Amino acid sequence: MSKLTYLLGSAAMALTLTSAVQAQDTTTTEAPATEAPATDAPATDAPAADAATAAPVTADPATVVATVDGTDITLGQLIIARSQLPQQYNQFPPDVIYQGILDQVVQQQLLSNSLTDVPARVGWAMANEERSLRAGEVITDLSATAVTDEAIQAAYDEMTAAAAADPVMEWNASHLLVETKEAAEAAQERINAGEDFAAVATEVSTGPSGPTGGELGWFGPGQMVAEFETALDGMEPGDVSGPVQTQFGWHIIKLNETREKPVPTLEEMKPEIVSNLQEAVILAKIEELKANAEITLPEDGSIDPAVLTNLDLLEK
Repeated sequence: MSKLTYLLGSAAMALTLTSAVQAQDTTTTEAPATEAPATDAPATDAPAADAATAAPVTADPATVVATVDGTDITLGQLIIARSQLPQQYNQFPPDVIYQGILDQVVQQQLLSNSLTDVPARVGWAMANEERSLRAGEVITDLSATAVTDEAIQAAYDEMTAAAAADPVMEWNASHLLVETKEAAEAAQERINAGEDFAAVATEVSTGPSGPTGGELGWFGPGQMVAEFETALDGMEPGDVSGPVQTQFGWHIIKLNETREKPVPTLEEMKPEIVSNLQEAVILAKIEELKANAEITLPEDGSIDPAVLTNLDLLEK
């Protein structure tokens, strides 16, 4: 589908739905009350519709909902179109959505029927779309089989067991950052003489944490530069380091607390676990299929990678 066709379809849908809502608002506006004329005729109730004779609601996707110059449009096609709408369309009533989609598909079919010279790019695009949809069905089936509550729990148990066997240490520290070693030593002397670390950091630190007393919060391995992390090794809570040079300048570090990294809950880990299970089963399936498939690829250098940007080739 070209960009123009996509935009036209989206614009038509928005216009159709907006018009439908406006029409619905107009038809539901109450007429001004008027006094009923006097009559001697006895009051009678309007005949009620017989529910038994109402047309049955169809649920067959093969049901033809419209025909445009001999081309059938089915309920299944409308269902697919509805499933692809953004969430913002959920605000509309079902009857408005239905009419909007039906009008849009009819309009698209009219435009489609008017195309007598079909460009080759349409065929390439349809082949890509079919391939993607078929692959997506396989992925959906594989995921449904692999991603079960039992598999998620087993993966979580394995991860937590590994975390318990090899716990990760985290630090809670504060620091002050200055430009020279001499300035760092001067700050250290003030702290060793009894001045409050946070007060000194607030006064002299040039780092972004200076205004908050140099507090860095909790962090784990790899989150600080190597020299900073190395300085923490061997320190005990309450210790203050000597001057530590990094690419940012000179630091004085105070270690506040240490702890083993908390194990995330199952709910916190679930998205990652689900993603890992899906990736594992899909990659395994691909490897299985590749092992039993005959795949021929072009020789290296036979196709210029830059050709992918040449849309003019699709016009031939």
